[in-house]
Amino acid sequence: MSSERSDTRSAYWTHRTGGLISGLLFIFALCFSAGAAETGDALVTGSIGEPRNLISILVSDSGSSQVTGLVYSGLVRYDKDLELEGELARSWEILDEGRTILFHLRKDVRWHDGEPFTAEDVLFTYQSLMDPKVPTPHRSDYELVESVEIVDAHTLRVKYSEPFAPALSSWGMGVLPAHLLKGKDLVKSGENRNPVGTGPFRFLNWDTGSRVDLVANEDYFEGRPNINRYVIRIIPDQTTLFLELRTQNVDEINLTPLQYQRMTDTEFFKENFRRFRYPARGYTYMGYQLENPLFQDVRVRQALDHAVDKQEIIDGVLFGLGQPCTGPFIPGSWATNAQTIPRPYNPLQAKSILATCGWTDSDGDGWLDKNGKVFEFTLMTNQGNEQRKLAAEIIQRRLAEVGVRVKIKIVEWATFVHEFVDKGRFDAVLLGWGLSVDPDNYAIWHSSQIGEGKYNFVSYHNAEVDELLVKGRTTFDQEARAACYRRIHEIIHEEQPYMFLFVGDALPIVHARFQGIEPTIAGIGYNLKDWYVPKSQQRYLRY
Repeated sequence: MSSERSDTRSAYWTHRTGGLISGLLFIFALCFSAGAAETGDALVTGSIGEPRNLISILVSDSGSSQVTGLVYSGLVRYDKDLELEGELARSWEILDEGRTILFHLRKDVRWHDGEPFTAEDVLFTYQSLMDPKVPTPHRSDYELVESVEIVDAHTLRVKYSEPFAPALSSWGMGVLPAHLLKGKDLVKSGENRNPVGTGPFRFLNWDTGSRVDLVANEDYFEGRPNINRYVIRIIPDQTTLFLELRTQNVDEINLTPLQYQRMTDTEFFKENFRRFRYPARGYTYMGYQLENPLFQDVRVRQALDHAVDKQEIIDGVLFGLGQPCTGPFIPGSWATNAQTIPRPYNPLQAKSILATCGWTDSDGDGWLDKNGKVFEFTLMTNQGNEQRKLAAEIIQRRLAEVGVRVKIKIVEWATFVHEFVDKGRFDAVLLGWGLSVDPDNYAIWHSSQIGEGKYNFVSYHNAEVDELLVKGRTTFDQEARAACYRRIHEIIHEEQPYMFLFVGDALPIVHARFQGIEPTIAGIGYNLKDWYVPKSQQRYLRY
């Protein structure tokens, strides 16, 4: 997965759904193998982002969620058709007009250390999520929970103070082992680098700056994965990552558009790899620190939106493998406001709007100024993502044409997120969100989610949006919810706390020796447990 921030459910489901779970699927090379699956071999994948923390409820970045999504299990998950199904829960009952969920838990589940999984673990996970001393960005999904009651060792009753539409899906959060973590400081505990879960893979080792090793869970309740080992090599540079793919030292990566269009359309790659293409369920944006006086006037943000040619970014950076984005919902989603269209690229209009805000070139040096101060800011993004770097350069050039000076600062991923984004120490950031199936994005836009380590790091506050976000998550009627989200889309497009740039296509590539890959609207990673390599093609025999 690319180095993106993710919301609660998206973070958890990223690997299982490939992080890319919406839209029409285009498959450029696909091979199905007859016969029974065989065990053995290792899948070596590459990531430009290193994990930050491996305790599920603390995770807010893709590097960490790639690991935790395989180590931990939730009560529910999405299947290949994006329908919720049981994972640790074998079944459930929705009672009291949606205010109560009675979970019936599986009885055949053991933690990786051999201890049995029980309802006590789920209760502990919930209590940790709600503990104010625990710096989790996921608390908002559980704020309407009135109580969690253990009925017996394998039955759990969850009561809500009012209906909560994403209630069931929120229990996809990875459950933590109470017997190991109860009474400990989760941030400082050793488990943040040595997680114990119930998922298909067990944690083996984390060599900082180099790799993370997972091994097949022999006691997995749905059957042992066919692949013996899952290795994540941490390679912060996309060019180096591609070279490792080319030499077959890495089996799986997400291609850049350039790599997809021009560098892998060769006989070598056609023979040795399979490429996939489908719309990503996420978007790329430039987010403003709204506490910065430069960006507090909505007219300024609207002017900057006019000043940047998004289609130029899609054509030049994505090689056409994407589409414009106007707000916080994916094009084609039932929550999207289809009447909201992109502002046209119009630098003259941008300059005119900025002039009405007092920004003019008073000294003729080519840069806009106001009260003796030049309009300039620093745009930050993460190291290793060439796509974002190129997009930042186009933004820099286009804004310079209207007299706005932009400096670009590229920072190593973990430092970028922890020291700058989480703490709000930036003028503007170029980032991406991976979104969940449910359109609830309370954690990103509600004003209560402003604060260090939370997802509303741009400090956006709008009373109507706050009200609509609450209304949207507390009704089950999809049309009523859609009306809320479409209005939110309209308001956020108007106010431009982000400059929404594009929705890119997902472009994963996997070595051809891996069989059992069945692409669906859920992507390719949802059935990783079932991937296998025929014995005659296995490379890592010592695993």
